[in-house]
Amino acid sequence: MILRGPAARAVFDPAKMGKADLYGGAGLFAGLNAFEPGQSHEPHVHCGRDKLYVVLEGGGEVTIGETTEHVSVGDIAVAPAGVIHAVRNPGPDRLVLLTIIGPPPQPR
Repeated sequence: MILRGPAARAVFDPAKMGKADLYGGAGLFAGLNAFEPGQSHEPHVHCGRDKLYVVLEGGGEVTIGETTEHVSVGDIAVAPAGVIHAVRNPGPDRLVLLTIIGPPPQPR
């Protein structure tokens, strides 16, 4: 499977972070998280699942544990299983993240 230009598949929602599934297999999930300026994904934890973010478009702030850092296109942030993490887009541009989780979450 090859997905070309995955950021073009981003789904934006004016009310909350948008999500678009790209791949779901037995051992891995990949999707897009899309943020309008001012939107965020509140602090949360994935027990037994590692999460990796790759910035495809824009820039934002990623918090992993007690550390918050600015990220921009090409940066990767990793939240190991059991570690609290969050994302915020302070603007002014849209933010698109490739999100990879292993093992994958249960079907929605």
